[in-house]
Amino acid sequence: MIQLHFHPGTAAMVPHIVLEELGIPYERVPVDRDNNAHKAPAYLKLNPNGLIPVLVDGDLVLYETAAICLHLGDTHPHAGLMPALGTPERAHAYKWLVWLTNSLQTALLAYFYPERWVSEGNVQGAGEVKARAEARVASLIDQLDAELARHGGPWFMGETYSVVDPYVYTLCRWTRDFDSPPARTWPHLAPYLQRMLARPALQRVMANEGLAPPFV
Repeated sequence: MIQLHFHPGTAAMVPHIVLEELGIPYERVPVDRDNNAHKAPAYLKLNPNGLIPVLVDGDLVLYETAAICLHLGDTHPHAGLMPALGTPERAHAYKWLVWLTNSLQTALLAYFYPERWVSEGNVQGAGEVKARAEARVASLIDQLDAELARHGGPWFMGETYSVVDPYVYTLCRWTRDFDSPPARTWPHLAPYLQRMLARPALQRVMANEGLAPPFV
């Protein structure tokens, strides 16, 4: 059986949503990040980077959220969560998954953990990193909103729900307590995020992870 090693509210929410959308049997394995379980030797054997999530699928141990999403989409093609191979739509799905992990998620991590980017004790420097990251996040959220405006479809890739949607939702959710406008205030993202929240799979994930409002 597939195992998802997760901690509530983290990037593990992305494959968690995908698994619920697929409706396949899987096991949730909690990782006590608050007590540094993701840095323990047993977990580091799964992911030497000490990051969450990890997916175990038989003999396959896989980390990196985008890679996990691609694997789940490819191994369950009947669900239609990835466009067909060799199509422009497939290429754009690759693009957005890489963009989400490499651009938006990276900027969000700099916002939440600015001390990682400066010398220890450099409070002023950390504050500057956080401010720059917040501005960067806003410009990237603009791109998400513009893409939804461009095609006018209900889901991020257009008319069809895909593995990209859980990623967009999860990262937008991370902005919910921003001092600057959160993603839910953008004109096209606002109704899109509500459509995401209406999906039964996402509602099950919120319950599974014990998360309370606000959900976005």
